[in-house]
Order: sequence, then C-alpha cells, then structure tokens
Amino acid sequence: MNAIVMNGPGDFGLQKVDVPKPKAGEVLVQIKAVSICGSDPKILAGGFAKANWPPRFPFIIGHEFSGVVTELGEGVTKLAVGDRVAGEAHCGCGNCENCMAGSYNLCMNYGNVEAGHRHYGFTYQGAYAQYNAYNVKALAKIPENVSFSEASMADTAGTALHAIRLAGIVTGGYTVIIGPGPIGIFAMQIAKSMGSKTIMVGRKERLALAGKMGADYLINYEECDDIVSEVKKLTGGIGAHQAFECAGTEVAIEQCVYAVRKNGKVALLSLPTVDLHSMPMKTMVMNQITVHGSRANPNCTKDVLSLMSSGVINAKDMITHEFPLAEFDTALRTFVERLDGAMKVVLLPD
Repeated sequence: MNAIVMNGPGDFGLQKVDVPKPKAGEVLVQIKAVSICGSDPKILAGGFAKANWPPRFPFIIGHEFSGVVTELGEGVTKLAVGDRVAGEAHCGCGNCENCMAGSYNLCMNYGNVEAGHRHYGFTYQGAYAQYNAYNVKALAKIPENVSFSEASMADTAGTALHAIRLAGIVTGGYTVIIGPGPIGIFAMQIAKSMGSKTIMVGRKERLALAGKMGADYLINYEECDDIVSEVKKLTGGIGAHQAFECAGTEVAIEQCVYAVRKNGKVALLSLPTVDLHSMPMKTMVMNQITVHGSRANPNCTKDVLSLMSSGVINAKDMITHEFPLAEFDTALRTFVERLDGAMKVVLLPD
C-alpha cells in the first residue's frame, strides 16, 4: 500500500509498505479520508521528540481518519466488513485505573504496546496510508448522511466536546473562545447549541469563518488593544462564564483567565511543544477560577458524529481543501502556510 513514511525529523515521503494484518480485537480499515492536524507538522519536524512522538523510525503518523472495515481480527463481533467508521487516536489498555474509570486518554500504561495501549499516529502506526489496523475500542460507526471527509474531523470535534464537558456551559451565559481554528469553531458551535452566547477572538479569514458559522461576537485581536476589556464590555462588565483557549500561546492563556468572571471556568485545549510558565495565579485564587487541562477526546466520537448527522455542528464548511495522498507535500504546505484561506485540509488515500 501507499503511505507517508517518516524516516527522521524532516525526512518523510510517499513509500510502498506492507498492509498491516489485524490482530485479535482489531479490524483492518481502508482509509477513505484523513485530516491534517496541527500537531502533525510539528511531529514531522521533530518538535515532539522529547515526548517520543514518534518512538522509532520508520513511522507513519496521522490520526484524524475515517474509512471502511475490510477485514476482521479474531474475536471481533462489534463491527462487520463494510461498516463505515471513524476513530480517535487514543486506545487505552482497558485494565488500568484510569481506563476503568473511562479516562483512557490518560492510560497509566501509555506507550506500552504489550499492555494493549495504542496512541495511533503518535506512538503506534497512523493513518497517512491506504490501510491501518485499529482496535475496535477506537472506532465508531458513521451515520449514513455524514461523509468520510466530515467524519475524519470527529477527532477534532471530540476534542472540543471533551473540554466543554470538563468546564461546563452555563445556559444563557457567555463563552469566550480564543483561537478560531477547527477546534475553536467546533467549541463555539457546541456552546451555542447548549444555549450560550459566544465570543470568538482571532483574526483574518478564520475569524470571518467563525462569524459565518454562528459566533455571536467577533474580536479581531489585531484591531483591539485590550481583549479582556472588550470581553468585559460585551458581558456587562462582569466577564464570561467560561473560556476555551485554542491558540497555544501564553498571552491567550492569560487572557482566558482574566476574561472570565468570579467562579469562572477555563479549559486549555491547545498543545504547545513546551511547558508555558505564565499563569495569573493571584487572579485565579482571588476569583476562584478553575482551569482545566483538556487532553484529546475520550468517549466523544459517537456523540460528535451524531451532532454532525443532526446538523447541530457543521464540519463540512470547515473543509477548504482535499488532496490525494500522493500530493501530501502540497497538502501539508497548504495547511501550514494557510494558503487560499486553508482551514481543514483532508487527504484522500484512494
């Protein structure tokens, strides 16, 4: 099969590799669509080497995928050949304390393949290929009215949903989202569906798209001297009930903390390559602000696919470009440089 194989930091390209064989509890998936995630260019460049992403070379990354089941491994009864499926990157061991509590994104056997852990596209074979084998625990069936390209964004939408479940949404209140990328726009759509007014902070085409997709208020940080004061103005001088940081910068984290009201909630969704050390601790303590770190999308795939199917969230309008796998270099450049207003870039391995 064709796959984008990484042989070292900055060294990757299209190669022929063997089609994987599904093991017990796994199925072989013919990949129909795989979206480029913001973490992927950083992995390809070696930006997460300290996290052992990837743990070895050669390696295939990619984790936002959808496809069709073509072969069943031993003992599989949950899925059948021909099922349309979308999946997530995390598959826990299933036996540790965190997995048993449903937090398999925090599996205590992380990276231990022998124990059953998989982090597809990070520590285990990923989806930039025509086929990959997945544990059935990492897969969910796609509703008939959701396309493969849309379903490949279930991981992205699930990341937004998980953060919202952690922080909560006050119905009738205000939600601030800093960073109008795909995760931020999904967070905005879900918050609106739960009865919150939404304030999106960003710039250029992405901020404009957030407005077209339903954000109630837009703040262009290139034209606003004080983001926090503007949020306070929009919220009657009190601040938002919850804020979601989707930009990955220290200033965005600080702005989220300052922008929420007393007893407000903040969720950090972005993944910087290094620890950031600036946190407004005095404000957090004096205003009793809760800050959640939010990792991945546990127990969210089925739910966000249902939200896509019912029209509550719109994935289709965020897909700006589609490329065959053979044009990966062009697709990656389009994504990284945001050419032609690129938002979500999807690869079609077939």
